[in-house]
Amino acid sequence: MKEEFKGPKNKWSQIFRKKWFFPALYLSIAAVLLGSVIWYQNAGSDVSEPADQRDGEEDYLPVMNEEDSAPVVDQQELVGMPLENTDEAEIVTKFFDYNAEQEDRENALVLYNNRYYQSTGVDIAAADAETFDVLASISGTVEEVKEDPLLGNVVVLSHSDDLKTYYASLEDVAVSVSDQVAQGDALGTAGNNLFGKDNGTHLHFEIRKDGTEVNPESYFDQPASSIAVEESAEQDEAVSDEPTSEEPTSGEETTEPEEDVEDTEEDAEQDTEEEEAPSEDEEIDVELDDSEE
Repeated sequence: MKEEFKGPKNKWSQIFRKKWFFPALYLSIAAVLLGSVIWYQNAGSDVSEPADQRDGEEDYLPVMNEEDSAPVVDQQELVGMPLENTDEAEIVTKFFDYNAEQEDRENALVLYNNRYYQSTGVDIAAADAETFDVLASISGTVEEVKEDPLLGNVVVLSHSDDLKTYYASLEDVAVSVSDQVAQGDALGTAGNNLFGKDNGTHLHFEIRKDGTEVNPESYFDQPASSIAVEESAEQDEAVSDEPTSEEPTSGEETTEPEEDVEDTEEDAEQDTEEEEAPSEDEEIDVELDDSEE
């Protein structure tokens, strides 16, 4: 009987003595543990979370950067001309500046209803006198879209730091209030208006800082953050009246330049007559010479 059980014990002893037995045993145990962990994790993910916990997590989902999101005005964004082909454009009416040359001041006067008004912006026309697309000079938000009886269709864009841009004399309008527009987006097309009818098809463009008009030509191709109210602009605002629907909103009444020219010519003629008229001393000298002869 002892010999019958002697074989198997010796067989297991031989197996235990093998070098590969214990490493194989450890690997088997590790595989079982790893499989248990994976099964537990998969089973835990199938359990539905409470509704209130899921709602709380949805509140903190990141917002994707969509194409129609509101554009942020870069303070280093350069102020652009409100049209595409700048080489074919011409400024037909300048911004009225008291410190400018006389010729520029005369070019900044608008004749309407037999009265002259100071221009608070610039009128831009195409060289071929045709209509053109009006583009946003700076990125911003459409604050107002209206139809003015004198200026035609008007679009107002608001920007950061109390900065606004005005686009008037539009034939068609392509935006609505609260629209977010980027620099270069189309706002409409240039057209005609009653106030600047002498300029034909054109765009009336204004830049206002803190409610005061500034010269757009001074800030084209300059950073939007550099726009500031100058002393001359403050003087213009003090002299000009508040625009109403009955009067043009593009400036104030001024004296016709032709009157100044006439006054200057009369003064010049008077000075010439005074130079030609002899003085009393000269008349006395002439009489003495005659008596001596």
